[in-house]
Amino acid sequence: MVVLPFSQSEYDRRIARTRKAMERYGVDVLFVTSPAGMNWLTGYDGWSFYVDQGVILTGEGSPYWWGRLMDANGARRTTALDDEHILYYADRYIQADDCHPMDDLAEKLADLGFAKAAVGVEMRAYYYSAAGHAALAEGLPNAKLTDASGLLDWERVVKSEPEIAFMRKAAAISTRVMNHAMEIAEPGMRKNVFVGELMKTAIEGNGDDWGDYPAIMPLLPSGADASAPHLTWSGDAFKVGEATFIEQAGCYRRYHAPLSRTVFFGTPPDYMKAAADALIAGLAAGIEVARPGNRAGDIARALETELWKVGIERPNRAGYATGLAYPPDWGEHTVSIRASDETLLEPGMTLHFMPGLWMDDWGLEMTETILIRENGTAEALCSVERKLFVKD
Repeated sequence: MVVLPFSQSEYDRRIARTRKAMERYGVDVLFVTSPAGMNWLTGYDGWSFYVDQGVILTGEGSPYWWGRLMDANGARRTTALDDEHILYYADRYIQADDCHPMDDLAEKLADLGFAKAAVGVEMRAYYYSAAGHAALAEGLPNAKLTDASGLLDWERVVKSEPEIAFMRKAAAISTRVMNHAMEIAEPGMRKNVFVGELMKTAIEGNGDDWGDYPAIMPLLPSGADASAPHLTWSGDAFKVGEATFIEQAGCYRRYHAPLSRTVFFGTPPDYMKAAADALIAGLAAGIEVARPGNRAGDIARALETELWKVGIERPNRAGYATGLAYPPDWGEHTVSIRASDETLLEPGMTLHFMPGLWMDDWGLEMTETILIRENGTAEALCSVERKLFVKD
């Protein structure tokens, strides 16, 4: 008996929402290759996304899981699908020059009656390749392959109450990790040892809430390297006179709550203290306007107003929707916190408000995962003091 993370009624709700979106997009069948989308629809959870796999959602009945033969038991162990709805292809298709797994998918879709259907595919998904699309098109010459990128993602952007409960658990893990980070960080400590401590804490979780692996590894650049937002770690030691930002996310059952803070060893320069103060004010201002009825762009504009006061202009977006995710990204590819995004904020949205500063030769990050509430301002799900941490 498989115990799913959510009730069957929750999965039924998601499937029903997605089918309505399929009608709007004009597709008869949806092929979901995003691991987060597969999980959201069926509960499927496995490190198998490096090969071709997906969930097939038709207009009625249960979804179909489709993937590699050796992963079929993973579908049986993590979903409530019966054997009739677990489809697989043989290992001879894996990394072969004379065939492709999508050849098998084309056959399966034809067998299900979709040889001439409008088939929605996720052209922008990380795991949907150009070679796979070509093979699917060749195998279904009479079908209409429609780019349905974003169809499922936008259905996931407003979280249900059970999902929000998981986000809170992830946030509690993030809080524990960051507090531990600031306790143990010291000059001379090697970064790999430091990250090992953080990852151990993250996987231990919080109380009975165990930690899952994050979609992005901890980011930990120092000094001039902190001018680049996506560097990880090395065996170098922390040095006096440098700032290091720590970006990580607690993860509970694939739900993420990203959180960043910066630590300076020694005495920080005045320009960095001024930037930190402006960033704190910008976070507060953005959270103040992050409420139903306002727009995603309003958050960005509130932040920018505070940063301009100290002469800082950011060319980057300041965040994005986050939640259920797999490598290589914990973003949902829907809402962006930038002035041009007019997405209406709705209760249940969870956003990583991420106004990192990456300057010419230094960097500073202070971020929050926020929840848009029914009334009032957004809630910051983590509980770590907003400040530039300073340690000798």
